[in-house]
Amino acid sequence: MSKVIDMEEKRNDFPVKFWVKFGIFFIILIGLLVLLLTNVFIVKEGEYKVVRQFGEVKRVIKEPGLKMKIPFIQTVTTLPKYQMTLDVQEAEINTKDKKRMLIDNYAVWKITDPIALIQNARTMESAEARMEEFIYSVVRTELGRLNYDEIIDDEKSSRGSLNDQVTEQVNELLKKDNYGIEVVDVRIKRTDLPNENEQSVFTRMISERESTAQDYLSKGEAEKQRIIAETDREVREMISKAEADAEIIRAEGEGEAAKIYNEAFSKDPEFYQLFRTLESYKKTINDKTVIILPSDSPYARLLQGYLE
Repeated sequence: MSKVIDMEEKRNDFPVKFWVKFGIFFIILIGLLVLLLTNVFIVKEGEYKVVRQFGEVKRVIKEPGLKMKIPFIQTVTTLPKYQMTLDVQEAEINTKDKKRMLIDNYAVWKITDPIALIQNARTMESAEARMEEFIYSVVRTELGRLNYDEIIDDEKSSRGSLNDQVTEQVNELLKKDNYGIEVVDVRIKRTDLPNENEQSVFTRMISERESTAQDYLSKGEAEKQRIIAETDREVREMISKAEADAEIIRAEGEGEAAKIYNEAFSKDPEFYQLFRTLESYKKTINDKTVIILPSDSPYARLLQGYLE
């Protein structure tokens, strides 16, 4: 016998209302969870969170952590808290000596008051534009008080103090208009000349270098002549001293020779007499001398070969 199942009875036993209520509760719970998660935001290190309500700034959160906003009517925007770099557009200025030059600057800046920034500058781009205008104005004024050589020559340059002066003056202008930003440092990245002025400056630089080179050559030639004169003087002194020493040695030698001669000749006076006679002949007789001697004189006999 087959078993018949009454589906109507089974349907009445199933708790439909319970599961419907449970489903609605689950959907509401998921919705609340999603709503909660979409209105929770995280504040990180190095950033400001600006909470707006219908466009109006309600609060600025500076400390990191997990925060909440009111759903649907509040929005959150982020502003950087760390230092940023602004590459200032290259600009042309005139120096005190009427030279035209191109200046390329950069600035390091940060946001100090997000509310003042939003109220007075509206956006970061507008704040940077105003800061760039102030930097150009101050740099043009300060460099206009310096000569061209004082700007480009590291030895004469006062750019170190100039950077501090520009930074201080730009901050005063920003503070006056209450833009809520502060310039940490302004630096001159590059100085250059307009293209039409480069050739004349290069020509002048070449002329100056040639003049400097000629000055070095002149000093070198003068030093050379001084060294030569000093060396010649020292050589003359050395030669004079050597000649004096030689004269002394020669005199001592001649004295010693005379002493030896005297000792030798004193042993045989007749030989000495003959030697002196022969020495006198060396000085008095030459190839043009004519001597007339008697044929029986001892000297004539000696010349004729009679030795006895």
